[in-house]
Formats: sequence, C-alpha cells, structure tokens
Amino acid sequence: MPSAPRERKPLLAVVALLLILVGGAGAGALVLRSGQKVAAIEVTQPVSAGQQFTAQDFTQVQVPSTGLSYVPWNQAGQVVNFVAKTTIPSGTLLTPNMVTSSTNSLAGKDRVGVALKAGTMPLSLEVGDHVELYALTRSDTCQTTANSVVEPDARVLAVSSTGAGSALITVAVSTTSAEQVLCASAAGALGAVLLPGGSG
Repeated sequence: MPSAPRERKPLLAVVALLLILVGGAGAGALVLRSGQKVAAIEVTQPVSAGQQFTAQDFTQVQVPSTGLSYVPWNQAGQVVNFVAKTTIPSGTLLTPNMVTSSTNSLAGKDRVGVALKAGTMPLSLEVGDHVELYALTRSDTCQTTANSVVEPDARVLAVSSTGAGSALITVAVSTTSAEQVLCASAAGALGAVLLPGGSG
C-alpha cells in the first residue's frame, strides 16, 4: 500500500535555521573579540617599592582585550600620582595590585641595607612586609640596650637570601633610627620581627 505523505513542519525548520545563525554569529563575535587589542601600560625601567611613578617609567603597549588584568593606557596620567607597592622589573605589564596610594609612600624615610643572621628574622620575610627591628645586645657604640626596639615599623623593600637562613634586606626606616639600625647590623646584633598584618 502507498505510504502516507510525510507531514512537513516548516516552523521547526525555521527555528533550527535561526539557532544555527545565532550560534554562528556568537562564535564569530567571540573570534573577533579575541583578536581585538587595547592600549595598556608597560613598565620600561625598574621601579622600586615605594617609588613614585614618572612618565618615563612606562610606555603604551597593545594587549588582548580579554583575560588580562591591567591598567589601561588612558589612566597613565593618574598613575604618576601613585607609588609602586612592590619592586617592578622592566618589561612588566602594570596591574592594579602593583600600585598603591601616595599616602603610603616612603617620603621622609631612609632606605638602608642590613644583614640579618639565621634565627634573627622570619623565614617567610617578603617585600612589602613591615617589621620591628631590635638591637639584640647592649652597645655603647650604637647607644643601644639588649633587646631594645630601634625601629618600630620598618618596611621591607628588598630581600636577598645569603644562605643558611640569613639574608640581606633593604628597609625603609625613620631618619632618627637609621644610624642605630645600621650600627646594630654592622655588629651582627640586629633582629627583625614580622608585624601582624604588616604586608602592603
């Protein structure tokens, strides 16, 4: 017997065609967007922690518009009003977490390099930490007493391990305590205690 003719469903065909077109358009938009570039800020020379940015510190570069956290180039004029939160190497794409308010700058602070022996500093010491510096022994030359605080809040700007738990660090200290800090360090009698919540 002859089979019954198939029932055509033009509405379903139209819906399927629309879905194909919409999907294709969406995929095309994603491809186009992934190929787009936007202007961002790249650091062109090393910037130390606490150092205020200048226009000579960065340049404009083109980066993908998606998947990156960066400071856009149109904010370059505002960046010069801020300071580096940590030391930034040359060639680094500037991100928001590398920048901090100028109110946290190191204006009026002396930057000094000190040596810390094993057992006199935290092993986890990092750039950006704040530490309390102690003179561990009495010294007439340094005008310190044993276990006395010579700097209540020093900001760590650089850390370089010298092995066996000791390190050379650069810290920002008040001008009034810099001499005692250096003297205690030269005598091998300086210790550092990490302050709670002292990173940043």
